[in-house]
Amino acid sequence: MATPDPGVLLRARGLRVRYPTGEVLQGVDLDVSGGLITGIVGENGAGKSTLLHCLAGTIRAAAGRITLDGRDITALPPHARARIGLARTFQQPAVFGSLTVTDNIRVGAEHGLGRGRSRGGGLGRGPGEGGGAGDSLGAATQAMRLLALLPDRDTPTARLPTGALRRTELARALAGSPRVLLLDEPTAGLDEAEVAVLALLLRALAADGMALVVIEHDLEFLSVLAGTLHTLKNGRLHAT
Repeated sequence: MATPDPGVLLRARGLRVRYPTGEVLQGVDLDVSGGLITGIVGENGAGKSTLLHCLAGTIRAAAGRITLDGRDITALPPHARARIGLARTFQQPAVFGSLTVTDNIRVGAEHGLGRGRSRGGGLGRGPGEGGGAGDSLGAATQAMRLLALLPDRDTPTARLPTGALRRTELARALAGSPRVLLLDEPTAGLDEAEVAVLALLLRALAADGMALVVIEHDLEFLSVLAGTLHTLKNGRLHAT
C-alpha cells in the first residue's frame, strides 16, 4: 500500500456523478495540497461546478470517496465539512441579502468556533479584535479588514455591487479559518483592479498554508496563479 502524501489535505478518488442527461464526472481523482493553489479549467458544462459541489457536500456522488486530512468525509453534509475546515464560494454569490455585511460574515466565523484558528486559516488577530476562538465578531472584523469591507460593515448585502458581494462571500468563508478553500469563478464580475487584488490575496493564503481549489474560465488568471492546473474534459481531470 502506498504511503499517503502528508502534504495532501483534500483527496478525491473515483468520483462519479450522473444526471439524466448522462454521467458528468466519470471517476475523477484529485489531490489538493496545503500551501498550493490548484486550478481547474474546462468548457461550459464540463462539470467543474459539479465537482466543487461534490467536494463541498452539496451534491452526493454516485460513487467515490473524499477525505479531508485523512478523514473520510464522503457522507458528511456541507455544514459538517465546514466545521472541520472546508469552505467554499459559489459561481453566483450566495449571501443573505437582508443581513448586513458583518452579520453575513459572522455566519462563516461560527464554523471556526471550537476548532481553533491555526496556521492555514489565513486570519490573524489585531489589537482589539478579540482573543478567543469563540469571538465570531473578532474573526468577522479581521476578515472585513482583509477584504476592504469595513466601510460597508453595516450595509445590507442586497445593496452591494457585484465586486463587494464577492468580497463579502469570500470574507465569510475566510472568517471560519478553513484549511481548504473552494472557489467557483471568483473573478466573475470583477474589474481588472479587483482581479489583481484577488490574486495577491490568494497567493498570501496559500503562502500561509491553506489549500485552495480555484475553478475559472480565465485561463490567463490561473496560469500565473496556480501551482497545479487541471482541465476537466469528458468527465475526467487531465494535467495541463
